[in-house]
Amino acid sequence: MKHNIVILGLKGIPSIKEGDNLGKLIFVTCKNQKIKLLENDIIVIAHKIVSKSEGRVFDYNKINASPFAKRLAKKSRKDAPHVEAILSQTKNIVRMQGHHLITETRHGFICANSGVDKSNLKDESTICLLPKDPDRSAKTIRNVIKKLARVNVAIIISDTFGRPWRIGQVNMAIGIAGMKPLIDYRGSKDMYNRKLRYTLIAIADELASAAELVMKKSERVPVAILRGVDYTPGRGSFKDLIRPKEIDLFR
Repeated sequence: MKHNIVILGLKGIPSIKEGDNLGKLIFVTCKNQKIKLLENDIIVIAHKIVSKSEGRVFDYNKINASPFAKRLAKKSRKDAPHVEAILSQTKNIVRMQGHHLITETRHGFICANSGVDKSNLKDESTICLLPKDPDRSAKTIRNVIKKLARVNVAIIISDTFGRPWRIGQVNMAIGIAGMKPLIDYRGSKDMYNRKLRYTLIAIADELASAAELVMKKSERVPVAILRGVDYTPGRGSFKDLIRPKEIDLFR
């Protein structure tokens, strides 16, 4: 078992525009930074550059707000077109209090504003939506890197979410390719030879959070490479991390 990991922030990623090939850009930037990708490296990518490459950036002033969005905008003290954009990505409204709007996205994520974000965008009225299918985005990037670098890597697309009952935000995995996102210790023994019954570790979320330590939003470091991690390669999905409603004690 490995006991040390390395986390490398990948600097030099250019500004992303719609249609850019992120897999190729990451590979070329690694070469420019003299970073050789290795077998079983994990690449964590901030969702915003994925969304930009997929054309998920809009001017919300061009959005026509519905009467319902206008009513919510008054209650939440947000711009009505911004609220309309949030609603377009929303499956359910979970909680609204003051200017806070907590929603369930069409993917199944519980987060603020359905992940519709205005930070680190050039124009004040520009908004960025989450990737439509983050797993597919991760798989596409992984396939390109595998072809160019000739190694198998895992891809995690991350976003920053708040947490109930805890202050502060952390990065979480919203798209996965090339790895199992959970480690199941159930049935194994602890150090006192007792059988573990409940331990299921969300390793993809842990890795997304660890990568954030070097992914500086203000310094344009939207990609991190994690090396030396024990994980299980294979098919995985963000859906594996979403708790079904029937076993959710708080919904």
